[in-house]
Amino acid sequence: MSALQDQYDEAMFEFSTGNYDGAITRLKGVLKSDPHYFDAQLALGMAHYRKGDYAAAIAEGHKAEQLRPREQLVHTNLSLFYMKAGDKVKAEHHGLQAKIASWRADAQNAKTASPPPGDPELELAKPKPAPYKTPEKFPDMPWKKKPPISGGSKPGH
Repeated sequence: MSALQDQYDEAMFEFSTGNYDGAITRLKGVLKSDPHYFDAQLALGMAHYRKGDYAAAIAEGHKAEQLRPREQLVHTNLSLFYMKAGDKVKAEHHGLQAKIASWRADAQNAKTASPPPGDPELELAKPKPAPYKTPEKFPDMPWKKKPPISGGSKPGH
């Protein structure tokens, strides 16, 4: 593993143990080395949120948004941060952006998805199509008209 990844892992350990100040310090160190480290930027916003510093969480969330503007998690976090900060309008805006990002991801996944390889013995049995049987007598052909049946006298004769 790279040293930067190790630093990030240590920051996430601090975060997971509730030491948000330690996580913030370590995440800022990671971002100082690589300002485009998206996961560190995203986690930094969440660490500020967990501390209750919603203004800093929003600021860091927008930095993550600059790195990946169409990322669902970025907008989900920003929606949460704005809601806790009391700005319902911006929270709803980012909630909608998160939903749109989800739809985009679903559409992209549907385009590139391939069925997972499977064990043929574990696949469900597929019904076999019934063999085609040629009918002994073909049905009438309605487009061919039959001659009228005669057998009576016509009126007036």
